[in-house]
Amino acid sequence: MTLASRVSPSGPVPSGPAPSGGVGRLAGIGLMTGSAAASQLGAATAALAFPVLGPAGVVAVRQWVAAALLLTTVRPRYASFTRAQWRPVLALALIFATMNLSLYTAIDRIGLGLAVTLEFLGPLAVALIGSRRARDLACALLAAAAVVVLARPQPSTDYTGIALALLAAACWAGYVLVNRVVGARVPGAQGPAAAAGLSALLYVPVGIWVLAARPFTAAALGQAAAAGLLSSAVPMVCDVLALRRVPARFYGVFMSVNPVFAALTGLVILRQSLDLADWLAIAAIVTVNAVAAGGVNAGAAPLPLTESRIIVDSVNDWRRPHARPGDRRVHDRRSHTSPGDPGPRV
Repeated sequence: MTLASRVSPSGPVPSGPAPSGGVGRLAGIGLMTGSAAASQLGAATAALAFPVLGPAGVVAVRQWVAAALLLTTVRPRYASFTRAQWRPVLALALIFATMNLSLYTAIDRIGLGLAVTLEFLGPLAVALIGSRRARDLACALLAAAAVVVLARPQPSTDYTGIALALLAAACWAGYVLVNRVVGARVPGAQGPAAAAGLSALLYVPVGIWVLAARPFTAAALGQAAAAGLLSSAVPMVCDVLALRRVPARFYGVFMSVNPVFAALTGLVILRQSLDLADWLAIAAIVTVNAVAAGGVNAGAAPLPLTESRIIVDSVNDWRRPHARPGDRRVHDRRSHTSPGDPGPRV
């Protein structure tokens, strides 16, 4: 479920200046690498459970674990939400539910590297659409050419899997747009956290049906639960620490390499090999995302969407004085979102 969006995707980064020293920067790079690797390892671990639980069953368990973490950390005040706040929160919940299922089903059909790379096109499209700069037009054309390469006709081409990955990309783009409304109407990180809880609730009947219809094993359930922890708890710690050591812009550019992490993880753990043309296409999309991430203004620095970013936002909320739910001076800052990490979402 990358949710990336990070302001930051959905809010300000932890307070305090990033250390300018080389040691702090190297430590930040190490933490960002750990965050990206954990996210993709979580997706690969989830894929190991597909033969037993199927993508829908894995997504259900994964959503439950992620929601449990978020709801105990952020604790959204559902009862205080107004109708104007509920509408975008419900839309965000549906986006989360659809995005994760489409991505995991795409991973099952076309592999981790290609699915994550195609999903990355969602926030990239939001960042590039409407721009009149020649550089952004060149980025869009390069990304389109890379997609053509990835979707080129071959005996093994799975167009359904490609379409599902593009659906996940569209959902991620939808997240970016809807989260602007959520950030303006709902205080702190309560909006995304509430949406994550509702998304998990939507998967209760799905999970019950899958677990009742399939002869599940403890190992498969453990793998699905581990996917939730690897894609939320580990990146949570790494992101909080990394964003205290490196600037948000540098973070956004660095995390653009997630498709490469996904392809390498798929190769090593899932034995999903890619040919040279696919690797070149992935490199092209990574380059486009890095250029787009480095070119945005400081107020919209691209950071990935994961549960960890929502928790980082909640930490910021605890640190600053509480504002009234309608105070746009606080909430509008988290309405700017841009491309980011495509690891499994909320």
